[in-house]
Amino acid sequence: MTRYAIYARYSSDNQKEVSIEDQVRVCRERAQREGWSTEVNVYTDAAISGASLLRRPAIQMLMHDVAVGKVDVVITEALDRLSRDQEDTAALFKRFQFSGAKIVTLSEGEITSLHVGFKGTMNALFLKDLRDKVKRGQRGRIENGKNGGGNSYGYDVVKELDARGERVRGERAINEEEALVVNRIFMEFDGGSSPRAIAAGLN
Repeated sequence: MTRYAIYARYSSDNQKEVSIEDQVRVCRERAQREGWSTEVNVYTDAAISGASLLRRPAIQMLMHDVAVGKVDVVITEALDRLSRDQEDTAALFKRFQFSGAKIVTLSEGEITSLHVGFKGTMNALFLKDLRDKVKRGQRGRIENGKNGGGNSYGYDVVKELDARGERVRGERAINEEEALVVNRIFMEFDGGSSPRAIAAGLN
């Protein structure tokens, strides 16, 4: 009797929840073809980056269950679903191997130390390239007078589409109600109040 666990993840809010469902479905089909009859659990981290293990509750739970001997095989779509960080990938492989569990992916098959070395390097390079592109995009938006990312108190995100029907990023509009609070903060500071006193008043 082979006890298997499925891990699925997507990293961007631009992807959809259906991505998780698709990953789980194809992993389950693979388990059935292999004759693995006992599904221990399905672990999913939605809209969470693969750059770190620490901020992903499902992968932490999976690591625990493998460590206590509940799982014989971890099935996932590809090695980068488990992690894109080279060090984390190697650590996961080593931990799972120590606990007697193997990793099987739909893309690479059963994972070996060769996969970990090669794919780990490729995934690390992908992350660096992605970071560079994100920073370049943020700088471009800022230089065009738009917001670089996230949202600040006092502003609302403007949801508009461009001529191609794609979402326009970085547009903000002043939230008049919150703007009153922002103006109050600056007026109190200009009047001599300390940041601590202003924060206490707001609280």
